[in-house]
Order: sequence, then C-alpha cells, then structure tokens
Amino acid sequence: MELRTLRYFVAVAEELHFGRAAVRLHMSQPPLSRAIKGLESEIGAPLLHRSPAGVTLTAVGSALLVEARSLLDHADRLRVRLAVAAGAATLTVGLLGDSTDPGARRLAAAYRRRHPDVEVRVRETDLTDPTCGLRAGLVDIALTRAPFDDTGLTVHELRTDPVGAVLRADDPLAGQDRVSLADLAGRRWFRFPDGTDPLWQSYWSGGESREGPVVRAVQECVQAVLWNGTVGMAPLGHDLSPELAVVPLIDMAPSRVVAVWNEGDANPLVRSFVEIATSAYRD
Repeated sequence: MELRTLRYFVAVAEELHFGRAAVRLHMSQPPLSRAIKGLESEIGAPLLHRSPAGVTLTAVGSALLVEARSLLDHADRLRVRLAVAAGAATLTVGLLGDSTDPGARRLAAAYRRRHPDVEVRVRETDLTDPTCGLRAGLVDIALTRAPFDDTGLTVHELRTDPVGAVLRADDPLAGQDRVSLADLAGRRWFRFPDGTDPLWQSYWSGGESREGPVVRAVQECVQAVLWNGTVGMAPLGHDLSPELAVVPLIDMAPSRVVAVWNEGDANPLVRSFVEIATSAYRD
C-alpha cells in the first residue's frame, strides 16, 4: 500500500467527488479512478459507494480514512524532521498583501503546531506580482489569487471568493443589492502598471481596457476610490472603510485563492504546507 495511493484515497474521501479530487491532486480523473479501484482490490473490500447522486464512504472506507490521515501525517512529519536534521528547515512564503485572511491565520497556527522547528519567513508583496516573488526565486511557495500565467508552476486551489465593485459610499450604485459590469461602463477604474501579468490585469479590470489611476498596493486602490470615486473590484467579505461599499458583481467569475509553487519542487516543507493549507482554508 503506497503513500501516494493513500493520498489519492484521502483526497477522494474528503472531496466525495472524483473530479474535484483529481483537480486537487493535479491529475486527470481516469488514473485516479484506476488507483482507487486498485486499492480496493488490494484491501479486498469496497471503500466507496458510487452512485449518480455522488460518492459516499463505506464502513471500510471510513476506517481507512482515519488510519490513512494518521499515516500520511506521520510521513510528512518524518520528511520535515529529516529536512531539519539536514539544516534545510526554512520555508519562505509569499503573501499577496492579504495577510488578514482568516484562512491564512488558521494556516499559520496549524503549520506552527505541526512543525514547530521550521522557520517560516513571510514576504508580502504588492498587487503587481501575483506570484509574490516565486518566479524570481524569492519565495518557496505563494498564497495568492489566480488567474495569472502559470507556465512552469503548480497551482492548487484553496477557496473561491465572489467579488464585488468597490465604490465610494455616496456613489449612486452603492446602495444596490448587485451590479453588472455594464452598469460600470464608462467609469474610471484603477489599473496596474505596464508589464503586470496580462491575465491578472484583465481579471481585475473586468476583462476590459480601462482608463484610470495606476495603483500598486491595496491601500492605493482604497485611496483612489475615496479621493476620486474610482471603481475597482475586491473579494466580498473584506473589511473596508465605512466610507466604501462593495456591491456584488453578478457577471464576474469568483476570485480563486491558491497556493502556487515551482513545478517539480520536491521540497517536503512545501508538500506539507500545501496539505495543511488545504485543510485550513476548508474550515
């Protein structure tokens, strides 16, 4: 019984959906299904009930889930202890100017409990670099938001957040229950500097070419709205000044909170970080 196969099983058991588990594992669904069927053959009992309504655990599957989580946790701890012994127990994490996210706070607490001997260094970046210094080799892993050019990177989705238009509280649209991008046509939006990742720039400008002030940091966005009535976007649920309003946008795809690291990076600290982050952002 291989650890890799147990990781596959835990993903399916937690997601209760082969498609979502495959996305989480960064693999296609057919080999995942084959791996689970192979595990069931090895154990000699079904682990999952499969039906058109979805996937549920059998009694054997529930028992294996408990033991598999414990075994995988032990394996991750062992890898990290070996990294500590080898003098490689430092992890640099990039954050995209969003360190107040409760998911990030839960992650910090959980990682500290699991790996008290690992030194975690945090590098917070502005909005012009959605990979938080990963491409420049300044961080080992980034907690950020997609989309961006992910060539050569592995992107693991942690959560999705609906977004809204950020408006001054006295804006005529601020009292609406929701707005569309068409409602904001012709308005000035904040923009990012030339050279910023085009996918990132396009998302935060609603897919349009916009006119307006160039900003680099969250506070610059806020001040552009307060001083000039500029329009921007932000995830719903963020604490903002009472002089501002965030009105849900009905025709914008949600913002994806992701962990991203260099493709092929076998650093055990990174692998453990992703596992802990997946749980922390689900709670």
